[in-house]
Amino acid sequence: MGQILSFEDHALARLRARAEAAEEAREDLLAFARGQSGAVAAIHRAVLAAMEATDFDHLLHIVVQEWPLILGLDAVALGLIVGERGFRIDSSGVQHCEAALLRQWIAGEEPVELRTVERGHALFGPASDLIGAEALIRMPDAIPEAVLMLGQRGSEPLDGRHGSELLLFLGATLGAILRRWTLNP
Repeated sequence: MGQILSFEDHALARLRARAEAAEEAREDLLAFARGQSGAVAAIHRAVLAAMEATDFDHLLHIVVQEWPLILGLDAVALGLIVGERGFRIDSSGVQHCEAALLRQWIAGEEPVELRTVERGHALFGPASDLIGAEALIRMPDAIPEAVLMLGQRGSEPLDGRHGSELLLFLGATLGAILRRWTLNP
């Protein structure tokens, strides 16, 4: 006579495993949503701070001094091309740099580049050695032409596609504010 096999135990074990996997995926999704919400709030606070600038110098101070605190970053730098002159602005002040080099960085294909690095971008100046992950945000339509660099110490890459969209918004807003201060001081 044949033996009767019970699939109930096997099916129940599979069902439990699937329920655990679904719960884990739900927790991951909730964590992502909370992080995304925090990132959106930080970007909004940074934009509002920039909008409160009383003049162009104050705007530059907000971007390189206050944005790192607002955005939870270790360094923020800005490269500007004014006429034929290039400028690098970071927490240590304003320095001259090659406009051609800035144009090369601004001319890249992607509007936002997120990357893990051994050493931060040269725009970070003295902070370059500390940077392990960075975001380069190109603003070719800004007046003056500009590139924004955000950096953090850890090698954890900055957020992916959704983060790129937020950073693109941050760059576009900064470009519009730069244009306003340049054309209507």
